[in-house]
Amino acid sequence: MIKVQVSLVIIALNEEAGIARCIESAKWVDEIIVVDSGSQDRTQEIARSLGAQVVQENWRGYREQKVFACSLAKNDWILSLDADEALSPNLSQILRELCSGIAHQSTDQLINFDFAKMDGIEFSRLSFNLGRWIAHGGWFPDWQLRFFHRGRTHWQASHVHERVHAANKIRLKESILHWPFESLSEQIATNNHYSSLGADDLLARGQKFSLAKLFFKPVSKFLETYAIKMGFLDGLAGFIISVGAAYSTFLKYAKLWEKQKREKESSSHSSYHLDAR
Repeated sequence: MIKVQVSLVIIALNEEAGIARCIESAKWVDEIIVVDSGSQDRTQEIARSLGAQVVQENWRGYREQKVFACSLAKNDWILSLDADEALSPNLSQILRELCSGIAHQSTDQLINFDFAKMDGIEFSRLSFNLGRWIAHGGWFPDWQLRFFHRGRTHWQASHVHERVHAANKIRLKESILHWPFESLSEQIATNNHYSSLGADDLLARGQKFSLAKLFFKPVSKFLETYAIKMGFLDGLAGFIISVGAAYSTFLKYAKLWEKQKREKESSSHSSYHLDAR
């Protein structure tokens, strides 16, 4: 086993409630970089007090912001976390020992891990929402590739749910812990925002609006998350999450209709003025 140096890379905006938890979960790394997009709270102050290099950068979009953050790292091996995430204690220990050249004896998958041949490691992600850890409904295991060699991987293009692609990777069941929302109101606002990004993705891929999709896609999303993926096992929280997922899907297709309607009206308006000349 060889020793490798790792850069922890975090993007943040007004994350004073979680930034310390995030950084302290991986204090063994060799470098900490926080790219902040204009926090008005104590995010930057807290990050600097914990040894992070803080760079302020205007928001570029999820994928672009993370690509920029990774470009600032001095090391090729990257641990990428959001400010509302943290490594579980067991996962942190496993990665620390791995990067120190120690094979974690309780994790057979890592005994023969070769940094020269592997591109990254995927982890499960466990989220805390509405007063409980959510283990069903498609929220878990929610595999995330967050430990990777930046020269042998790439960020996939998307307006939302940005992900790293790696050809040679392994999975560990140990989890990244995630606190995505402070309240139901924040969750609703996030669903609204992501539905707009989702509509942009559909538009970019050339998807056409249909009334059938507007009706059936939300219904199928609810059945998928609540019944098929057993969201009902998460109690009332699971029901609320499934309804929210269905509504977000409805909004995505409704916004696709709105965008295409505006494009059509704009095109017709331009044609009218050309004809009038």
